[in-house]
This record gives sequence, C-alpha cells and structure tokens, in this order.
Amino acid sequence: MTDPSHRTSEAPTAPDLSLRDVRKRYPGGRAALDGVTVSIAAGELVAVTGRSGSGKSTLLHVAGALDRDFEGEVKVLGRSLAALSDAEAAALRHAHIGYVFQAFHLVASWTVRQNVALPASFAPSPVADLAARVDRWIERVGLAGRGDDLPTALSGGQRQRVAIARALLMEPRILLCDEPTGSLDAETGASILGLFQSLHEERAMTVLLVTHEARATAIATRVLTLSEGRLVDDVVQARGVE
Repeated sequence: MTDPSHRTSEAPTAPDLSLRDVRKRYPGGRAALDGVTVSIAAGELVAVTGRSGSGKSTLLHVAGALDRDFEGEVKVLGRSLAALSDAEAAALRHAHIGYVFQAFHLVASWTVRQNVALPASFAPSPVADLAARVDRWIERVGLAGRGDDLPTALSGGQRQRVAIARALLMEPRILLCDEPTGSLDAETGASILGLFQSLHEERAMTVLLVTHEARATAIATRVLTLSEGRLVDDVVQARGVE
C-alpha cells in the first residue's frame, strides 16, 4: 500500500493500531476484553464483528483512546497510551483519529456547516481556510447545498453523512466507526458503506469498522471476530459492496 499524498514520505513502520494482551473488566468482574492481541497496519480497512456483548465497541473505544482504563498495552501510531497524559491523549485523538457512531451526536440547533466545523474548535491553532474545508467535505459526502439546513431537516442517512464529514474535517489518519449503518435502511446503509470504501481507497486511510452486518463486513479487507471478549478469528478477504 503506497502512502497517500497527504502523508509525509517518512511514514512509520509501526502499525497504526496495536493491542497486546488487552483486558478490560467492568464492575462485577465481567470481561469486556479478555487478552486481545492484534495489530492493524496503515491503510487497512478492518471490520470487527461478533454477537452483541462480545466486546466490539469496547475494542473500538480502547483502540481509539476513548477508554484508557484497561490492562495490557495499546499503541496508536507507535505511541503507548499508558505513557500519555490525558491532555496528550486528547491531542493524539484530535490530530489523528476521526470517530463515526451509530448515534449521530449532532447539535440540533446548529446548521450542517456548524456541526461539521465543530472539531476545528478544539484545534491548537486556527484551521486555515476552514469555511472552504467545511464546504468541501459537505460536498464530498453528497450534501452540497445543504450547509445551512438544520439536522431536523435531514433524513437519517443525511445526518450520518454530516457526522462522517465532521469526523473527516481534520483529515485524520485513522477512522473509527461504531455500527454506523445500524439504524439505516438497506439502501441508505449501502450508500454509506460505499462512501467509506471510496474514502478508504482514495486516501489510504486506516479504518476500523465495528458492525454486526454482513453488508458492512463485505467492504473490509480483513475481518476480526470477537466472542466473549476474545479474538477468535482474523481473516483477510477480498471485498465488494453487496
């Protein structure tokens, strides 16, 4: 996989995401993750599947530095999360990771443009040409002309596209998606998955996609299967949107 043009020529050789013997327990002792070891290389599109309660979302949260209360070692872009302060972990997330969830988490009283621009408010310095960047991503996800609309004027699939544009505004190296098509109808879900696949191919972005749907695993180059917090299968596959 060649480096995308927006990365430097000196890309690190370490995996983008690496988990070694990661364990996560909830109050009461139930294991959400039970000794998971896995590495995800730059440019992979990896689906994580398994039954409800298998640990899929927990794996995503731990890998994305959203949940740092775990045992074992997690590295993001070669940096151990255990060695980072809360501020450093937040800076790592903001600079390199985008998140898309099943719940869109849009601000209802804000326009599409305002919602998409939200990540820029956390940047350590002003984002150059922010308005143009916002409009470019709105157009890229198929919502040209809808920048002044409120989320209430959009369909579920359109709101998910706003959330995707927001996740991509800062052009992250890693995109983490948690059941992004779970609440969408088949046609809209297929359109969203096609968008993920095209973005991955165009930008060689590393994508970790948590799903329980066969239509979502079909776009992945690799599929991880969890059961009761354990990684029970890891398969490289050919892909194509159903």
